[in-house]
Amino acid sequence: MKQSWAFLMATTLLAAVVLWSWPQRGGQTALAAPPAQGNLAVITSPADAAVVRGRVAVLGSAIHPQFQFYKVEFSHEPTGGDETWAIVGAIAQKPVMNDQLAVWDTTQVPDGSYSVRLRVVRLDGNYDEDVARQIVVANAQPELPTETPTLSAEQLTPTVTPTPLPPTPTIVIEQPLRPTEQSIPGVTRTPLPTPADEDSASGIDTAPFRNSCLYGAAAILGIFLLLGFLAVVRNLIYALLGWRDR
Repeated sequence: MKQSWAFLMATTLLAAVVLWSWPQRGGQTALAAPPAQGNLAVITSPADAAVVRGRVAVLGSAIHPQFQFYKVEFSHEPTGGDETWAIVGAIAQKPVMNDQLAVWDTTQVPDGSYSVRLRVVRLDGNYDEDVARQIVVANAQPELPTETPTLSAEQLTPTVTPTPLPPTPTIVIEQPLRPTEQSIPGVTRTPLPTPADEDSASGIDTAPFRNSCLYGAAAILGIFLLLGFLAVVRNLIYALLGWRDR
């Protein structure tokens, strides 16, 4: 009896461990194993719902330990089977890590909504892929200009409000009055002597001497004028005599 009870307990414990480790049906599923290192297929540009025009660089990564090749394809939405997808460029034989995968010339397709797909094919024929959806090709639509605010000349010219300056103070320097001789008590002003006063003081009358000098100068000037006149008359007489002799 004891052995049967122990066997029953062991069987129940083992069943509980198995049920706990087994993924539950209709509930939470077991966590998926993380991807192996070096397994990457991702498109980083253009992103979903991007608007593109002209030649568009498709950027991303395409690597795998069993890498065979990758290809970039596009399809008009809504997408269908593989027959609706067209390859961009050609099949690439070398892996790419965070670089340009292909260049999509959108001028070769009509405007509309497209999906871009990356497929990384392994040596066993299986593949990993990433899809960027709702990419709008808008070559026929004009590119929206970037509005640059235009400032008027009045807005560019700063308004300067003059600040009233305080009045300039007037500096008055008071100088002491220079004392005069009359303001000094006990001082008697004596006027300076003039030349006439000096002559009168010396007792000599200089008026006759000045008159004599003036008369002498006038007489000498008259003599010179007379001599000049006589010389002119003499030259004139000689000229007349010489003319007559001819």
